[in-house]
Amino acid sequence: MINRRTMLASLAVATSATTVRAQGVSELVFASVPAENASGVSDRMAPFIAYLSKEIGVKVTLRIANDYAAVIEGQRAGNIHIGGYGPASFARARLTGVQTDAFIIDVNADGSKGYYSVFYVLASSPYKTIDDLKGKNLGLVDPNSTSGYNMPLFALNKHGIPSAEKFFGKVQTTGSHENAVLALAQGTVDVAANWWNADDDSNLVRMLGKGMVKNASGQVMKKEDFRVVLKTDLIINSPTAMLASLPAPLKAKITDAFLNAHVKDKAAFEKLSDGKNKPWQAIGNAAYDDTIKLIQFVDALRKKA
Repeated sequence: MINRRTMLASLAVATSATTVRAQGVSELVFASVPAENASGVSDRMAPFIAYLSKEIGVKVTLRIANDYAAVIEGQRAGNIHIGGYGPASFARARLTGVQTDAFIIDVNADGSKGYYSVFYVLASSPYKTIDDLKGKNLGLVDPNSTSGYNMPLFALNKHGIPSAEKFFGKVQTTGSHENAVLALAQGTVDVAANWWNADDDSNLVRMLGKGMVKNASGQVMKKEDFRVVLKTDLIINSPTAMLASLPAPLKAKITDAFLNAHVKDKAAFEKLSDGKNKPWQAIGNAAYDDTIKLIQFVDALRKKA
């Protein structure tokens, strides 16, 4: 039924869209880093993308990046307006001159804004510590991943292993966090790095919940089939960043849409993290200055190796 209230609401949406288009923006591209397989990302994010389009007043298109570098280079070229980053990939973008600004940060279920990198081995293996894995195969994620690459190398150096290549028999990058877990499960690597928020919230737990993790014999694996042999220092949570060149009124609308998503479309917001995360909080670039120092340190380590 059409009444005065619905007419005013429709007029407000139309006016909002007209205002955004008047700023020279007819479409926004939101790119996500590959935390899971492409179909998983698309399914998880589709309702939220629809919410953003409605709330901002302009079409928002999801682009699932092949890797972290694709988000960095897409924002450098101006083809990606909003980027979901990991801490290290955002730091790399800033360090290499990409004009992008962090505006929100993920918040964990307990209200904290940090997570960890852990080294997993199979519980059936004889490995109890990192030192037991000398000469074995290590699976990392992507050179621009914080928990899957940069922090693990930093932690190994702190542990007394400055060169992963010299300590392990082989170091291979798997491209995604999911692939690292699968490589370990199927015996391709003996130890794998991955992200971990809490005992009941990690990439491994989410994959296990979907029945995605099978061993070389095709058997579905359980949480108790894996063991953590090393947990790193705390890592600041991931930011979402937008191009610095976007018009100020549009930036304000984007920020407002994210910060109020948990109220305006609770279902879409909760689907992003399986209901694990609390509402986003505002953040700025300076919060990631230490992460820039981290990747600079790891870059130096790699040059020495």
